[in-house]
Amino acid sequence: MRNEARAARRLCGLYAVTPEAPDTRWLAARVEECIAGGAALVQYRAKNASAGLALEQARRLAAVCRAAGVPLIVNDSIDLAIAAGADGVHLGRDDAGVASARAAFPTAIIGVSCYADAGRARAAALAGADYIAVGSMFASSTKPAAQRASLEILKAAKEVSALPVAAIGGITLDNAPRLVAAGADLVAVIAALFEAADVRGAARSFASLFAQVPEGNVDLRAQPRAF
Repeated sequence: MRNEARAARRLCGLYAVTPEAPDTRWLAARVEECIAGGAALVQYRAKNASAGLALEQARRLAAVCRAAGVPLIVNDSIDLAIAAGADGVHLGRDDAGVASARAAFPTAIIGVSCYADAGRARAAALAGADYIAVGSMFASSTKPAAQRASLEILKAAKEVSALPVAAIGGITLDNAPRLVAAGADLVAVIAALFEAADVRGAARSFASLFAQVPEGNVDLRAQPRAF
């Protein structure tokens, strides 16, 4: 997805984040189901994959996402995102900064994890991020020891950054409506999506939560690069 398509895409809806999966075919098939159900964004996240497997999987998912017109974001690695032909990169506190990512990958959609820190959200906006992630919102099997973020933190991060906010951590169909009501532009989901008996149906249910989200919430063209 190049500049024009990236600029036109609203960051709003279901953010499908992949689980660790050694079977590339299995993973690609489930990402296809997520997209068919309405996922607006996909993140390839593989903390434990070998470099070779990570490149194989990221390239496969980039092709799947490109065919569907949905951006693929790679977690942590700018180099992997570029090599795979992905559309962006998501950065945590131990990763490269936004400026470095932008210099290496000028067209990237860049997301930044802000955890439970609204100050980090403001800094991410000043640095030129495209969206931020806040959480863990609820207890998460992916990161059981992660610091919890409140709805108040989510609201504050959105206010001080003026960026689209992805809520992450322990999100299910039962608790996601609270996050959307609090102003989350995206809900990032792993287990409740990829472990569902009907992945497409689960994706459709998450995506439907945003059916009534007002326009103007999160258009990349309207997002400031700095205050």
